[in-house]
Amino acid sequence: MTGRPMPIRVRAAYCAEMRAARTAADPEARWRHLERAHIISQPWPWPHTRNHIAMFALAVRQRDRREAFGQVVRIIVAAPGSALGRYPEGNTGRAGVGLTEPMPMPADLAELLQTA
Repeated sequence: MTGRPMPIRVRAAYCAEMRAARTAADPEARWRHLERAHIISQPWPWPHTRNHIAMFALAVRQRDRREAFGQVVRIIVAAPGSALGRYPEGNTGRAGVGLTEPMPMPADLAELLQTA
């Protein structure tokens, strides 16, 4: 999927999750939306990096040093990992999850990405 623009349906889902993360009142809901946006964005370098920047910003707002540091590391490796196709599918992108640990993908996102 790298080297190709994000398909319109995928971009719409990614933007909807990012928008929901910005507007959710509950911090846990913000993280859930950012995690879903992360899963969607992994194959594309810029959206993937942008997602980690949003995760970093939320961690800083919450004064979560561990998460913020983990996001700095992920910001650095996101674009190269996406460009090389080396990313763990389904990984939520949080600092508490291993950088290379694949995770079960939500069915709706798996279906969306299969059509991409």
